[in-house]
Amino acid sequence: MKLEFLRRFLAAIQNVVSNEIKRRMLKTKQKSIPQRIASFILTFFVAVFLFSLFVNLHMVLSTKKYVYTQKELVPSKTAVIVPGAKVYQGGYLSTAFKDRIVSGVELLKTGKAEKILLSGDHGRKTYDEVNTGRNFILNNYPQIAHENIFMDHAGFSTYETMYRAKAVFCVEDAVIVTQKFHLARSIYIARKLDIDAVGYEAVESVGFRKRIRMSWALREYLARVKAFMSVAFHAKPTYLGEQIPISGDGTKSWD
Repeated sequence: MKLEFLRRFLAAIQNVVSNEIKRRMLKTKQKSIPQRIASFILTFFVAVFLFSLFVNLHMVLSTKKYVYTQKELVPSKTAVIVPGAKVYQGGYLSTAFKDRIVSGVELLKTGKAEKILLSGDHGRKTYDEVNTGRNFILNNYPQIAHENIFMDHAGFSTYETMYRAKAVFCVEDAVIVTQKFHLARSIYIARKLDIDAVGYEAVESVGFRKRIRMSWALREYLARVKAFMSVAFHAKPTYLGEQIPISGDGTKSWD
């Protein structure tokens, strides 16, 4: 029902934009050059806004059925994928990253998955999301077998995380664990890359300020458009490398 409404909404937008462009093209013949330029710029920005609105609505509505907020209801998958987030010097996790990892490990402990794939930015020696995340697990969850912990050192974006999960780690099915605002984009990308993915909303350990949530929402609005384009044009990640199947030994991905 919602997807049918979305298709009708898109068709209506396309019709409005098409008619408006035709109308403006007819009028431009009677306008001065500055007026023509202004008319073109206005039309361009209206089209961009409507396109971005469509992408966001489509991504959220088409993935909603794959989002879970109760771990008991999460379907069993081979792996948990935890996208990276900010870390600090001294081996400290940001609250967002910590919440993702804790919620992901809880799925392992309850048998919802066998493996966990920590993905993040380790593009330089002075900044390392994945080893910081791994050390947190080793220090706080000694019952998690080392061979079940996989590390993706080149997950520089959500798109690259999902692309490498499929291409490098041979992930066929997974539960993606991240914050609510990030789930739609993560699931959309993963499923477009042929990963049978669902999402689990990370349990928040603290209440984030309204300003932070607004910043996330704005960033995510734009990031969804970028992800849509990356999927549409089959963008390649920064790095690929040798395959390390998720079915094998995770310590082979450690450094």
